Amino acid sequence: MIANSLCYHRAMTQTMQGVELETGASPTASIIWLHGLGADGHDFEPIVPELKLHASLSLRFIFPHAPVRPVSLNGGMPMRAWFDIVKIGLHQPRDLAGMEASRAAVEALIARENGRGVATQRIVLAGFSQGGAVALYTGLQQQAKLAGIMALSTYLPVGEGMDVNVSAANRATPIFYGHGTQDPVVPIQLGEHTRNWLTREGCTVTWHTYPMPHSVNMDEITHIRAWLISVLGTA
Repeated sequence: MIANSLCYHRAMTQTMQGVELETGASPTASIIWLHGLGADGHDFEPIVPELKLHASLSLRFIFPHAPVRPVSLNGGMPMRAWFDIVKIGLHQPRDLAGMEASRAAVEALIARENGRGVATQRIVLAGFSQGGAVALYTGLQQQAKLAGIMALSTYLPVGEGMDVNVSAANRATPIFYGHGTQDPVVPIQLGEHTRNWLTREGCTVTWHTYPMPHSVNMDEITHIRAWLISVLGTA
């Protein structure tokens, strides 16, 4: 089970605010988990106790808030978003500037964890939907090896002006990729498109599908738990 008491407190960096949960004293690894479009850092906060991780695995979960910006997909309405979206799918305009800004913000969080004594090889980048795109885009291009990358219900329009130069350090980094077969927001074909590209690039992808819409279910949480233990160990 997880530690009996979790440390809940706000976290702040130079670029964004967020929520932190620590599952034990003196965390030895960190998970930076990015939410989807229109949500915030609290969205995946409840998943931590559901993971039922052993107390010996002392982790720091970091759930940053994306900045508020107008989103073209939703008629220009301001909401939390990692980058602008005109339309979900292939062959669409891309907000590369927004993606690069979010990449820089995540890299600042990685550097912050390094300063707190957590090496990059003990950091997992995770994200759901739009957040998963940023996790992939950022993680694959890091020059220092990560512990792993988790991509949930997401895709990257690689080969369409969104160049991703996979670093030698992270080409073999474990990637957990989960997608719902009934997803009406990010159709599974988009996830398969990215999975196939990752495979061609020589990346190590663990691919899971679930009979669910644009969400996370208990089967996926169970698989995430096992994968986190595999990349971070039990202590």
